[in-house]
Amino acid sequence: MFVTDFINAIKAYAKAIKLIQQLNLWKYFFVPAIIGLVVGGIIISIAYSISDDIGNRIASYWTFEFGKDAVETASQWVGFFLILFIGISIYKHIIMALSAPFMSPVSEKIEEHYTGKKINLSDTIPEFLGLLVRGLKINLRNLFWELLYSIPLIILGFIPLFNLFSTALLFYIQSYYAGFGNMDYTMERHLNYKESIDFVRKNKGIAVGNGLIFTLMLFIPVVGIIITLPISTVASTTETLKKLEVQRSMY
Repeated sequence: MFVTDFINAIKAYAKAIKLIQQLNLWKYFFVPAIIGLVVGGIIISIAYSISDDIGNRIASYWTFEFGKDAVETASQWVGFFLILFIGISIYKHIIMALSAPFMSPVSEKIEEHYTGKKINLSDTIPEFLGLLVRGLKINLRNLFWELLYSIPLIILGFIPLFNLFSTALLFYIQSYYAGFGNMDYTMERHLNYKESIDFVRKNKGIAVGNGLIFTLMLFIPVVGIIITLPISTVASTTETLKKLEVQRSMY
């Protein structure tokens, strides 16, 4: 089940581009793109300014002259990767949370297309604020758990025997929580907070497959910030709707 869902979630990206063109969803890209560029610029500036300080702080605990240069170099890299990873994690969850009121209409359009039923759940200011609050709640929760699991793995990654294992787990964790955030643009119309957490746990393949492509796309310079979230939202919506329909048919 996991492998099948994982593969389908990745395949959904090809269908997503066609749906965006078919339903003329490009107009929804603008605000998330601006949010992404602003937040990304702020986080990159902060990361650049403090990565050396963290590296120096780590190196200061080595009080011996022997190997001091090697420790300082290694500490600089540790500081860089820690800040890079934490920055990416914070970035993606902030943009997913702040973009919730703008991405939810995209998900609604996809659901309308598939079901033929009109959906208007994000048209008023209270609904807009409700989507923002839920987005913040879900993504802050996901950010907390992602960092809690990942920071020890980053440190273990500098130990030769553990680096391949820790890198694979890091990608898994990053992908899972990114996919979770994208799936919630659909789940918010059908499931409450606790039900959504349980739903993603039962459908990890979708979350990891969707989140893996999401995370990789973020590394595309500039363009990744602009296109990643809307395309990932469409891709996650199609697969999440299928699973919600299966879940409803079981009860």
